[in-house]
Amino acid sequence: MKINYAVMKRIVLLLLFCCLTTTFLDAQLWRYKRWEASAGGGASFFFGDVGGFSRSENLLGIRDITYRQTRFAVNGNIKYRINRTVNARISLSYAMLHGVDKRGSNEGRDFEATTNIFEPALLGEYYFIKNKSENSYLFLRGRSLWRLLTSLDLYAFAGAGAVSFDVTVNDNLAARGLPTKGFVPVIPAGIGATLIYTPNINFGLELGGRYAFTDYLDGYTSQFSSSNDVYYFLNFLVTYKLKNGPKGLPSFR
Repeated sequence: MKINYAVMKRIVLLLLFCCLTTTFLDAQLWRYKRWEASAGGGASFFFGDVGGFSRSENLLGIRDITYRQTRFAVNGNIKYRINRTVNARISLSYAMLHGVDKRGSNEGRDFEATTNIFEPALLGEYYFIKNKSENSYLFLRGRSLWRLLTSLDLYAFAGAGAVSFDVTVNDNLAARGLPTKGFVPVIPAGIGATLIYTPNINFGLELGGRYAFTDYLDGYTSQFSSSNDVYYFLNFLVTYKLKNGPKGLPSFR
């Protein structure tokens, strides 16, 4: 059998070209969906001066995380992917915080505070573990259990924001005459995990803490308070990737 080396050479070059082209296109897939919109909801945890245990009875604040103190949080986000591992994000959150002295270290005071907060923030996300599924055209053709398990992203976030708060207090706390409203800066930071379910939809879980530049989120402070108030959100998120429109603007089509 006579081998046509010219034909074989063309086939090899064609295969090599296809491999290089596919690799290049895979590496650029994320650029076609730079914009993402997400919404989430979950629990809020508040660490203020009302409620909680004394330091001698507590363990890194773990005992302060109780059903009695837990309330809800919801938020919405718009993200822009600067590159594969760095995102810029605008976040809007609404939550309720709660503190009560019952079953705590200050039951005799009988203080109780419920706080409604609204928090806008500008955040940066860094993905220290980034999967490769979203960069593969094979992922667009379907998914398997193994592919789902290898489609996890892990990231950290931090930024700056502000919180508007309005506190409702019981009679014992109201008698103190302390501030119950305000608008102050906050520093958000936390970690999250994202599961790429389809090329357009992600599911995620995010834990974020906020350090507030005030000690009045629960309408109370005292000479024994050594730091400002802190609160946390634990949110489940659903993210939808938006197709780029003209000149890189997001398009919902």
